[in-house]
Amino acid sequence: MNDYQIITDACADLPPKLVEELGIHVIPMSFNFGDESYTHYPDEREYSAKDFFDRLRGGDMSTTNQINQAAFTEVFEGYLQNGVDVLYIGFSSALSGTYHNSVLVAEELSAKYPDRTLLVADSLTATLGTGLLVYAAVQKQQEGMSIEDLYQWVQTERLLVSGWFTVDDLNFLRRGGRLSGTAALVGTMLGIKPILRITEDGKLVPMEKVRGRKQSLRVLLEHMDKTFRDTGDQVVFIVHGDCMDDAAYLKKEIKNRYRIKRIVTNNIGPIIGSHTGPGAIAIFYMGKGRN
Repeated sequence: MNDYQIITDACADLPPKLVEELGIHVIPMSFNFGDESYTHYPDEREYSAKDFFDRLRGGDMSTTNQINQAAFTEVFEGYLQNGVDVLYIGFSSALSGTYHNSVLVAEELSAKYPDRTLLVADSLTATLGTGLLVYAAVQKQQEGMSIEDLYQWVQTERLLVSGWFTVDDLNFLRRGGRLSGTAALVGTMLGIKPILRITEDGKLVPMEKVRGRKQSLRVLLEHMDKTFRDTGDQVVFIVHGDCMDDAAYLKKEIKNRYRIKRIVTNNIGPIIGSHTGPGAIAIFYMGKGRN
């Protein structure tokens, strides 16, 4: 049986049309500007990405909140009590406590609904990396894969999701503890742009430094060249912090280099964007591994 619901969270940054196409459930997440609290949905019904990044550019700082156990319980139980099994694919446990909350709820609800199946999977990636894994999982579900087999498939395939980032404003890495204040100051003065990747254990870590925005985009493509599996049916996801021209450049280059089935581009949402800032950009694809 493949009659089960795939669920993810707003950190997956999937565009609303794709959410509808895939038939998945996306749990919204909240963020704050001081005492103001907002909820991020895929369709940006409450706050647009453009307005969010404009506010960051203006000097405002945002904070984010995990999905709590009550929210997970409400969503999961809504399906289970109607006889629908659930597979949740969530934001990396190395970057947020959200996945841990889903595990606690899954343990409780599995005991409450012993005849139903509720499985939660750690994507060990973020933003459209999680989105790419969810996209691929839906394809397997549509091919008839059972929920148990799909869960095991996710455990293996998640480490093939490759993600390469660069950011434009080093101060956001400084605030997140990934860069010292001195390094951020000197790097900004010299026009240094870090290249980051998602590791095997789901962390976002700096790998190298280059000078200038254009060079940072070229280096993203160089890393993709080394790790991409050009199978002819790949789907590539590009996510950006309100820098559409740079995303369009990457899209054009990728189309020219590889046999691509589909390229999906979307804004980084406020949950991830709070930590990466405006001008951040990343590419995700199924690679040869994360080493």
